Amino acid sequence: MNRVGFTPHTDVKNGPYRWLTVQWPAQPFQLGLFRPGPPTHDPDTAAQLLALVAKGAMPPLVLVVKDCQATYDRLVARGVYTIQEPIARFGSVDAGFRDPSGNGWKLIQLRRP
Repeated sequence: MNRVGFTPHTDVKNGPYRWLTVQWPAQPFQLGLFRPGPPTHDPDTAAQLLALVAKGAMPPLVLVVKDCQATYDRLVARGVYTIQEPIARFGSVDAGFRDPSGNGWKLIQLRRP
């Protein structure tokens, strides 16, 4: 997640289970990242969930940014796998990328009033 720009906040391991939260710069919230597996999922279910995420079956997570093009350019320079260049539409600008786990993300630059 460092490549995307998140910074680790909390990283706790409890046996095979890991609790990891990250933060987007200057945002007050934390995002929990979890890998499917025990004790929440049996091995077969975990494998199915990982395959679905890798195929992009989950809805994208959204980050609101001040400048979509500049943020997109920084991600490209860091080697992030992008899936959509910035496009102006519906009163905003948006772009898309995938994180190393296959999760889809949208960068949204809202229209200024």
